[in-house]
Amino acid sequence: MNPQPPAPTCFRHADRTTGLACTRCGRPACPDCLRQAAVGQQCVECVAQGQRDVRQVRTPVGGPAPTRPTPYVTYALIALNVAVFAITAVQAHSVAANSSSNLFHDWVLWPQAVAHGQWIRVVGGGFLHYGPLHLVVNMFALYVLGRDAETVLGRWRYLAIYLTSLLGGAATVMWLAPNDETAGASGAIFGLFGALTVVLLRLRRSPTQMLVVIGINLIISISVPGISLWGHLGGLAAGTLATVGLLYGPQWLRVRTQETGLRVGWAAVALVAVLALMLIGGAAASLAS
Repeated sequence: MNPQPPAPTCFRHADRTTGLACTRCGRPACPDCLRQAAVGQQCVECVAQGQRDVRQVRTPVGGPAPTRPTPYVTYALIALNVAVFAITAVQAHSVAANSSSNLFHDWVLWPQAVAHGQWIRVVGGGFLHYGPLHLVVNMFALYVLGRDAETVLGRWRYLAIYLTSLLGGAATVMWLAPNDETAGASGAIFGLFGALTVVLLRLRRSPTQMLVVIGINLIISISVPGISLWGHLGGLAAGTLATVGLLYGPQWLRVRTQETGLRVGWAAVALVAVLALMLIGGAAASLAS
Protein backbone atom coordinates (compact mmCIF):
# COMPACT_ATOMS: atom_id res chain seq x y z
CA MET A 1 0.00 0.00 0.00
CA ASN A 2 1.14 3.52 -0.82
CA PRO A 3 1.73 5.64 2.27
CA GLN A 4 -0.67 8.57 2.77
CA PRO A 5 0.76 11.97 1.80
CA PRO A 6 1.69 14.15 4.78
CA ALA A 7 -0.97 16.55 6.03
CA PRO A 8 -0.48 20.11 4.77
CA THR A 9 0.99 22.63 7.18
CA CYS A 10 0.25 26.34 7.62
CA PHE A 11 2.31 28.48 5.26
CA ARG A 12 3.22 30.76 8.20
CA HIS A 13 3.53 28.12 10.92
CA ALA A 14 5.34 25.04 9.65
CA ASP A 15 4.68 23.13 12.88
CA ARG A 16 0.87 23.31 12.51
CA THR A 17 -1.05 20.89 10.34
CA THR A 18 -4.30 22.19 8.87
CA GLY A 19 -7.10 21.23 6.58
CA LEU A 20 -8.01 24.84 5.85
CA ALA A 21 -6.83 27.06 3.00
CA CYS A 22 -7.12 30.64 1.81
CA THR A 23 -9.92 31.03 -0.74
CA ARG A 24 -7.90 33.70 -2.59
CA CYS A 25 -4.40 32.25 -2.93
CA GLY A 26 -5.13 28.61 -2.09
CA ARG A 27 -2.31 28.24 0.43
CA PRO A 28 -2.98 26.07 3.51
CA ALA A 29 -3.36 28.14 6.66
CA CYS A 30 -4.19 27.55 10.30
CA PRO A 31 -7.21 29.27 11.91
CA ASP A 32 -4.97 31.96 13.44
CA CYS A 33 -3.83 33.04 9.96
CA LEU A 34 -7.27 33.24 8.35
CA ARG A 35 -9.80 36.05 8.35
CA GLN A 36 -13.45 35.91 7.41
CA ALA A 37 -14.06 37.33 3.92
CA ALA A 38 -17.13 38.00 1.80
CA VAL A 39 -16.69 34.52 0.33
CA GLY A 40 -14.91 31.99 2.52
CA GLN A 41 -11.77 32.85 4.44
CA GLN A 42 -8.60 34.65 3.35
CA CYS A 43 -5.13 34.58 4.82
CA VAL A 44 -3.79 37.68 6.55
CA GLU A 45 -1.45 38.47 3.64
CA CYS A 46 -4.25 38.42 1.05
CA VAL A 47 -6.41 40.61 3.30
CA ALA A 48 -3.59 43.16 3.57
CA GLN A 49 -2.99 43.07 -0.19
CA GLY A 50 -6.68 43.60 -0.86
CA GLN A 51 -6.72 46.67 1.38
CA ARG A 52 -3.77 48.14 -0.54
CA ASP A 53 -5.48 47.50 -3.87
CA VAL A 54 -8.67 49.35 -2.93
CA ARG A 55 -8.64 52.85 -4.43
CA GLN A 56 -9.20 55.67 -1.98
CA VAL A 57 -12.63 57.23 -2.09
CA ARG A 58 -12.46 60.90 -3.08
CA THR A 59 -14.77 63.90 -3.09
CA PRO A 60 -16.22 65.18 -6.41
CA VAL A 61 -13.29 67.58 -6.81
CA GLY A 62 -10.60 65.01 -6.06
CA GLY A 63 -10.01 65.53 -2.34
CA PRO A 64 -9.75 62.42 -0.16
CA ALA A 65 -13.13 61.70 1.39
CA PRO A 66 -12.62 61.89 5.17
CA THR A 67 -13.69 58.89 7.22
CA ARG A 68 -14.45 61.41 9.96
CA PRO A 69 -15.88 64.69 8.63
CA THR A 70 -14.54 66.71 11.57
CA PRO A 71 -12.68 69.74 10.13
CA TYR A 72 -9.55 69.35 12.24
CA VAL A 73 -7.42 71.78 10.21
CA THR A 74 -10.05 74.52 10.49
CA TYR A 75 -10.28 74.00 14.24
CA ALA A 76 -6.48 74.04 14.52
CA LEU A 77 -6.25 77.31 12.59
CA ILE A 78 -8.92 78.89 14.79
CA ALA A 79 -7.15 77.65 17.92
CA LEU A 80 -3.84 79.06 16.70
CA ASN A 81 -5.35 82.47 15.98
CA VAL A 82 -7.05 82.56 19.38
CA ALA A 83 -3.85 81.46 21.13
CA VAL A 84 -1.82 84.20 19.44
CA PHE A 85 -4.46 86.77 20.39
CA ALA A 86 -4.39 85.56 24.00
CA ILE A 87 -0.60 85.97 24.11
CA THR A 88 -0.81 89.52 22.77
CA ALA A 89 -3.58 90.39 25.25
CA VAL A 90 -1.54 89.04 28.19
CA GLN A 91 1.57 90.89 27.08
CA ALA A 92 -0.34 94.15 26.61
CA HIS A 93 -2.36 93.68 29.84
CA SER A 94 -5.38 94.59 27.72
CA VAL A 95 -7.81 92.73 25.49
CA ALA A 96 -8.85 95.80 23.53
CA ALA A 97 -5.35 97.27 23.15
CA ASN A 98 -3.52 94.02 22.46
CA SER A 99 -1.73 95.65 19.50
CA SER A 100 0.66 97.29 21.99
CA SER A 101 2.19 93.91 22.88
CA ASN A 102 5.72 92.86 21.97
CA LEU A 103 4.55 89.91 19.86
CA PHE A 104 2.21 92.14 17.87
CA HIS A 105 5.04 94.62 17.33
CA ASP A 106 7.36 91.84 16.12
CA TRP A 107 4.85 90.04 13.85
CA VAL A 108 2.60 92.69 12.30
CA LEU A 109 3.06 92.87 8.53
CA TRP A 110 5.05 96.06 8.02
CA PRO A 111 6.70 95.99 4.57
CA GLN A 112 9.52 98.31 5.62
CA ALA A 113 10.58 95.83 8.32
CA VAL A 114 10.25 92.86 5.97
CA ALA A 115 12.58 94.65 3.58
CA HIS A 116 15.20 94.64 6.35
CA GLY A 117 15.02 90.88 6.89
CA GLN A 118 12.10 90.42 9.31
CA TRP A 119 10.42 87.73 7.21
CA ILE A 120 8.40 86.29 10.09
CA ARG A 121 6.01 89.20 9.56
CA VAL A 122 4.89 87.78 6.19
CA VAL A 123 3.20 84.82 7.90
CA GLY A 124 2.93 86.04 11.48
CA GLY A 125 0.78 89.02 10.51
CA GLY A 126 -1.88 86.61 9.28
CA PHE A 127 -2.40 85.30 12.82
CA LEU A 128 -2.68 88.68 14.60
CA HIS A 129 -5.87 90.65 15.21
CA TYR A 130 -6.68 94.17 16.36
CA GLY A 131 -8.93 93.59 19.35
CA PRO A 132 -11.59 90.96 20.10
CA LEU A 133 -14.15 92.12 17.51
CA HIS A 134 -11.61 91.72 14.68
CA LEU A 135 -10.78 88.23 15.96
CA VAL A 136 -14.41 87.10 16.39
CA VAL A 137 -15.48 88.28 12.92
CA ASN A 138 -12.56 86.54 11.20
CA MET A 139 -12.84 83.33 13.21
CA PHE A 140 -16.56 83.08 12.54
CA ALA A 141 -15.90 83.48 8.81
CA LEU A 142 -13.11 80.89 8.99
CA TYR A 143 -15.42 78.48 10.83
CA VAL A 144 -18.20 78.83 8.25
CA LEU A 145 -16.01 78.72 5.13
CA GLY A 146 -13.30 76.41 6.41
CA ARG A 147 -15.57 73.49 7.25
CA ASP A 148 -16.94 73.27 3.71
CA ALA A 149 -13.60 73.93 2.02
CA GLU A 150 -11.79 71.35 4.13
CA THR A 151 -14.44 68.68 3.51
CA VAL A 152 -14.52 69.05 -0.26
CA LEU A 153 -10.82 69.73 -0.89
CA GLY A 154 -9.29 67.46 1.72
CA ARG A 155 -7.24 68.60 4.69
CA TRP A 156 -3.83 69.09 3.13
CA ARG A 157 -5.03 70.75 -0.06
CA TYR A 158 -7.26 73.02 2.00
CA LEU A 159 -4.34 74.02 4.22
CA ALA A 160 -2.19 74.66 1.14
CA ILE A 161 -4.87 76.95 -0.34
CA TYR A 162 -5.21 78.80 2.97
CA LEU A 163 -1.47 79.45 3.32
CA THR A 164 -1.12 80.37 -0.35
CA SER A 165 -3.93 82.92 0.06
CA LEU A 166 -2.16 84.32 3.11
CA LEU A 167 1.00 84.79 1.03
CA GLY A 168 -0.99 86.39 -1.78
CA GLY A 169 -2.46 88.94 0.61
CA ALA A 170 1.00 89.72 1.98
CA ALA A 171 2.38 90.17 -1.56
CA THR A 172 -0.17 92.84 -2.52
CA VAL A 173 0.34 94.67 0.77
CA MET A 174 4.10 94.67 0.19
CA TRP A 175 3.68 96.31 -3.22
CA LEU A 176 0.62 98.52 -2.79
CA ALA A 177 0.63 99.49 0.90
CA PRO A 178 4.33 99.58 1.80
CA ASN A 179 3.89 102.04 4.69
CA ASP A 180 0.93 100.34 6.37
CA GLU A 181 0.91 97.88 9.26
CA THR A 182 -1.43 95.02 8.36
CA ALA A 183 -2.72 92.17 10.52
CA GLY A 184 -5.48 89.59 10.38
CA ALA A 185 -6.54 86.31 8.81
CA SER A 186 -8.89 88.04 6.37
CA GLY A 187 -6.51 87.75 3.40
CA ALA A 188 -6.49 83.96 3.77
CA ILE A 189 -10.26 83.96 4.39
CA PHE A 190 -10.85 85.89 1.17
CA GLY A 191 -8.80 83.18 -0.50
CA LEU A 192 -11.33 80.65 0.79
CA PHE A 193 -14.12 82.78 -0.72
CA GLY A 194 -12.42 82.41 -4.08
CA ALA A 195 -11.68 78.72 -3.56
CA LEU A 196 -15.30 77.84 -2.77
CA THR A 197 -16.49 79.84 -5.79
CA VAL A 198 -14.23 77.75 -8.03
CA VAL A 199 -15.45 74.57 -6.32
CA LEU A 200 -19.08 75.52 -7.08
CA LEU A 201 -18.18 76.14 -10.74
CA ARG A 202 -16.36 72.79 -10.90
CA LEU A 203 -19.45 71.06 -9.51
CA ARG A 204 -21.60 72.97 -12.02
CA ARG A 205 -23.53 74.76 -9.32
CA SER A 206 -24.48 78.41 -9.26
CA PRO A 207 -21.82 80.62 -7.63
CA THR A 208 -24.17 83.61 -7.43
CA GLN A 209 -24.59 83.54 -3.66
CA MET A 210 -20.84 83.31 -3.09
CA LEU A 211 -20.18 86.14 -5.55
CA VAL A 212 -22.71 88.34 -3.74
CA VAL A 213 -20.98 87.63 -0.41
CA ILE A 214 -17.60 88.49 -1.95
CA GLY A 215 -19.01 91.71 -3.39
CA ILE A 216 -20.50 92.77 -0.04
CA ASN A 217 -17.22 92.11 1.76
CA LEU A 218 -15.25 94.07 -0.83
CA ILE A 219 -17.64 97.04 -0.43
CA ILE A 220 -17.09 96.87 3.34
CA SER A 221 -13.32 96.74 2.74
CA ILE A 222 -13.54 99.93 0.70
CA SER A 223 -16.00 101.78 2.93
CA VAL A 224 -14.69 101.05 6.43
CA PRO A 225 -11.44 102.83 7.39
CA GLY A 226 -8.57 100.70 8.64
CA ILE A 227 -9.43 97.58 6.62
CA SER A 228 -6.73 96.30 4.29
CA LEU A 229 -8.39 96.25 0.87
CA TRP A 230 -5.15 95.20 -0.82
CA GLY A 231 -4.64 92.31 1.55
CA HIS A 232 -8.17 91.10 0.84
CA LEU A 233 -7.78 91.39 -2.93
CA GLY A 234 -4.40 89.65 -2.90
CA GLY A 235 -5.75 86.76 -0.83
CA LEU A 236 -8.81 86.47 -3.06
CA ALA A 237 -6.65 86.37 -6.21
CA ALA A 238 -4.19 83.83 -4.82
CA GLY A 239 -6.86 81.50 -3.45
CA THR A 240 -8.85 81.67 -6.67
CA LEU A 241 -5.86 81.04 -8.95
CA ALA A 242 -4.53 78.20 -6.80
CA THR A 243 -7.91 76.44 -6.75
CA VAL A 244 -8.40 76.92 -10.50
CA GLY A 245 -5.05 75.22 -11.07
CA LEU A 246 -5.88 72.52 -8.56
CA LEU A 247 -9.28 71.60 -9.98
CA TYR A 248 -9.02 72.52 -13.67
CA GLY A 249 -5.31 72.03 -14.38
CA PRO A 250 -5.52 68.22 -14.81
CA GLN A 251 -8.52 68.63 -17.11
CA TRP A 252 -6.83 71.27 -19.26
CA LEU A 253 -3.69 69.14 -19.56
CA ARG A 254 -5.82 66.07 -20.36
CA VAL A 255 -4.33 64.01 -17.57
CA ARG A 256 -5.51 60.42 -17.77
CA THR A 257 -4.79 59.01 -14.31
CA GLN A 258 -5.96 60.18 -10.92
CA GLU A 259 -2.45 60.05 -9.44
CA THR A 260 -1.00 62.26 -12.16
CA GLY A 261 -3.93 64.64 -11.80
CA LEU A 262 -3.23 65.03 -8.10
CA ARG A 263 0.41 65.83 -8.81
CA VAL A 264 -0.58 68.42 -11.42
CA GLY A 265 -2.99 70.03 -8.95
CA TRP A 266 -0.35 70.23 -6.24
CA ALA A 267 2.13 71.70 -8.72
CA ALA A 268 -0.39 74.42 -9.62
CA VAL A 269 -0.88 75.41 -5.97
CA ALA A 270 2.89 75.41 -5.44
CA LEU A 271 3.34 77.62 -8.51
CA VAL A 272 0.96 80.27 -7.13
CA ALA A 273 2.66 80.13 -3.73
CA VAL A 274 6.10 80.54 -5.31
CA LEU A 275 4.84 83.43 -7.41
CA ALA A 276 3.53 85.14 -4.26
CA LEU A 277 6.89 84.63 -2.55
CA MET A 278 8.70 86.06 -5.56
CA LEU A 279 6.47 89.15 -5.46
CA ILE A 280 7.15 89.54 -1.75
CA GLY A 281 10.88 89.20 -2.35
CA GLY A 282 10.77 91.69 -5.20
CA ALA A 283 8.91 94.24 -3.11
CA ALA A 284 11.32 93.75 -0.21
CA ALA A 285 14.31 94.29 -2.51
CA SER A 286 12.72 97.42 -3.96
CA LEU A 287 12.00 98.88 -0.51
CA ALA A 288 15.47 98.07 0.77
CA SER A 289 17.24 99.79 -2.14
